[in-house]
Amino acid sequence: MPHQSGFIARHAILERSPTLLFVFSLLTVSIGGIVEIAPLFYLENTIEEVEGVRPYSPLELAGRDVYIREGCYVCHSQMIRPMRDEVERYGHYSLAAESKYDHPHQWGSKRTGPDLARVGGRYSDAWHVDHLMDPQSVVPESIMPKYAFLADAVIDGERIEDLLRTHRFVGVPYTDEMIASASADFTVQADPDGDWDGLVERYPGAVVSNFDGQPELTEMDALIAYLQMLGTLVDFSTFTPDPSR
Repeated sequence: MPHQSGFIARHAILERSPTLLFVFSLLTVSIGGIVEIAPLFYLENTIEEVEGVRPYSPLELAGRDVYIREGCYVCHSQMIRPMRDEVERYGHYSLAAESKYDHPHQWGSKRTGPDLARVGGRYSDAWHVDHLMDPQSVVPESIMPKYAFLADAVIDGERIEDLLRTHRFVGVPYTDEMIASASADFTVQADPDGDWDGLVERYPGAVVSNFDGQPELTEMDALIAYLQMLGTLVDFSTFTPDPSR
């Protein structure tokens, strides 16, 4: 068609000139970027505030670091999509607010194993211990490697206050009281016989348990503490999404 030939001829000018192609490509990308970014300057908050969401307790935060260090995120996402098959299998779809204190967040698309966004409270501490010690003992078809060594890795929380300060620096609202109590909270969360009332007051919903059943505080304790809180902070029986967002 004549009009198509004219368009192709004009387009050929761009294809033959690296400078023009670069300029027009930069212009196109800039317009697209402005359309995506500009609206954010008119929003007071890009994440809906959801009741119940709180920063991680010191032991949960240490467990999350173990989770990332061991590459658990490579096979497990924490992102339930708002589709029927996902919601029926895993539970309520993931909210941005649930990950607002994550650095980095664990959303993703890779699932060699199941999504863990709602794993908290779904299994007992003993199940998690058996699963980490020998995954195939509880899930025969699992290809997950063994993490029994975590039960032998004793941790003392020597730098836990510094860890909380670092997260506060990037925006997590840890208070001075939380930081001052970090070492005590770190230890008492794995001691059901300890004085953990202050811990639960500072971190509502925190699970207090001798997670791996050993007298020493280990990396397995920390990892299970982290897993047992995932998806437990928001009461979805009362949650109503904000229609303005």
